[in-house]
Amino acid sequence: MASLHELFNKDGFRPRKSAGQNFLVDTKILGRIESVIRPPSDDVMLEVGGGTGALTERLVKKKSPLIVVESDHKLFDHLERTFGNLPYVHLVKADIMKLDLTPFVPPSPGKITLVGNIPYYLTTPLITRLLEKERGRIRSISLMIQKEVAERLGAKAGTKAWGALSVCARYWSNFQMLFPVPRLSFKPAPKVESAFVRLTPLEKPMLDEEGTKNLFRLVRAIFQTRRKTLLNSLKSGGWTDEAARVAIEECRLKPEVRGETLDLEHLVELSLLLEKAGETKNP
Repeated sequence: MASLHELFNKDGFRPRKSAGQNFLVDTKILGRIESVIRPPSDDVMLEVGGGTGALTERLVKKKSPLIVVESDHKLFDHLERTFGNLPYVHLVKADIMKLDLTPFVPPSPGKITLVGNIPYYLTTPLITRLLEKERGRIRSISLMIQKEVAERLGAKAGTKAWGALSVCARYWSNFQMLFPVPRLSFKPAPKVESAFVRLTPLEKPMLDEEGTKNLFRLVRAIFQTRRKTLLNSLKSGGWTDEAARVAIEECRLKPEVRGETLDLEHLVELSLLLEKAGETKNP
């Protein structure tokens, strides 16, 4: 595979800061990623952001069908020259946030084993989309992300890092922080430390579609008003004072407690009680 130096000089490629292009060059970290990606024989691997092909080169050794998604045209051309002739590699020039994954899902019981080193500005919207919209098609999501975001994904209730993203991860998946990655493992080096993580979507969420919608309405109301009491957060979210007080009491909570201290189980219980009350100022 061409080195970064060759890519930069031969193809005139320059990493774009605006696109979050920081390329993993640490062979030890690449080896660790290779070792933890073990797709079942029925699965298809999907790499998000093929980049220079450093990780792609490791993934093709597994001889599983591999979809590589890359949106940058120069990087895509490079990937096409390097891997385009391999029969089990399919290159897709697309924005992962707009790409329909349906055509890439293998026959049951197979699913997509997803892996990638993504631009960090995509982390929250991509993970949210994959967990909420694609979870039935994906076996696991293994990504290089900002360490601070990894800590939020794995945070416990009541901690400073616990927030809407933490609830989302806990509700839809099992989360694992696999290993930290130093900033100097990349070229150019980002200003932040990184971590390689895995989210394994749960087979079935705790609530049905309507219940899930109500839960995340509650989550938004709470975490958009972090410093307010739970009662005031609920009223700010559109519930009437009476409905909020009744639900809080039935949930065995105090009105003055702050909503961001509640764990997932309490949030689910409270959302069901609020749904039962069915009283809002702005339905």
